[in-house]
Amino acid sequence: MADDAGEQTETTRRAMIKYGTTVAVSGILAGCAGSSDSEETPTETSDDQTPTDAEPTATPTDTPEDTGTDTPEDTSYSVTMEPVGTVEFDSVPESIAPFTADYIDMLVALGHADAVESIWYRGRYKTIHYEELDGVSIDLDELTQLWNDGIPKEQFYEMDADLHLLDPNAVTDWLDNWKESDVDEIRTNVAPFLGNLIFRRTDDWHDYRYYSLYEAFEKVAQTVQEEERFEAIKSVHDDLVTEVQSRLPPEAERPNAALLFAGEEPEEFTPYRIDGNGANKEHFQTLGISDAFAGTGIEGYSGSQSLDYEALLEIDPDSLLLRYHRQGKTREEFENSVVSYLKDDEIGSQLTAVQNDRVFRGGPIYTGPLHNLFMIERYAKGYFPEEFTEEQLFDRQHLSAIITGTS
Repeated sequence: MADDAGEQTETTRRAMIKYGTTVAVSGILAGCAGSSDSEETPTETSDDQTPTDAEPTATPTDTPEDTGTDTPEDTSYSVTMEPVGTVEFDSVPESIAPFTADYIDMLVALGHADAVESIWYRGRYKTIHYEELDGVSIDLDELTQLWNDGIPKEQFYEMDADLHLLDPNAVTDWLDNWKESDVDEIRTNVAPFLGNLIFRRTDDWHDYRYYSLYEAFEKVAQTVQEEERFEAIKSVHDDLVTEVQSRLPPEAERPNAALLFAGEEPEEFTPYRIDGNGANKEHFQTLGISDAFAGTGIEGYSGSQSLDYEALLEIDPDSLLLRYHRQGKTREEFENSVVSYLKDDEIGSQLTAVQNDRVFRGGPIYTGPLHNLFMIERYAKGYFPEEFTEEQLFDRQHLSAIITGTS
């Protein structure tokens, strides 16, 4: 699927999005590794013209004034992203089927929440941060949950989306019931695929280009033709990063962290890694939090291995970042359940992180650009409370205005 040699053109059944039968979606050029993004400048057409109202003269050689003709405006453009390659669009897709919540957060940020059709699993889409942004929301109940003991192809036909915003290799390599022929079927009969798995980079099959959070965000902005809005949000992000990093303590004074998956009453922990690529850990890297598992030989993705308290105590991280998938769990609930359990455990209570009250929620697995802003602020305050007090580190009203188009 990725990096196929040559150029392959496919035609989808998207024969009309804006201009009736005069417009057709062109499909995909598969395997365009290294291709650059390109856009065709729309050709401007003249305003409608009508014949003059003046009385014609009797001269036979006089001809009527040219009335002109209306020519549909060329709105075609293309977006290139590995592993699929180049996808050509005749107009902005009005319905989009994402897979993971990081891409949904991008569409919300770009003002296209209404286009979102699907989510892999609702419980892993954290939306509490939207409550701080006036006019920004998404109705989770309206989204098709793709996961139900697998992902049936029939759901893609039922959604009938204009675009599938997901890395096709994710479904073929994660799910036993999906083959490349299934991806080809949906691409041909429904709509193209576009996307790259960005929340982690630890899968063996992900041997093609990885995109950072904002690199992927820019591709989505190109897809929905919201480059200006993307640049405005990126400016908010860049200003926040500059401000926070200018106030961090010296590197030697910054703690390390063990990023782990854990239940409400944890007896074992599944390790994740802070170092390396992965959009859901970029905010930790922004804050200079180092990886407690570096140099230990412990691998770093969900399901790789388990650690008990004894193994964790041997590493004895400065802090713990515990991921627990229950939607909407507050800090107080986390303290009263997970943290209290650690403090009551004979070995868990010996951990430096527990004794120093540096046990934090690990944040969402699928982190989009809006998540990222709130995570930078949250962990700046959690790790460095003496420097970052209760003030907001970025302007919610300004961000809301960008998203809603009222700035």
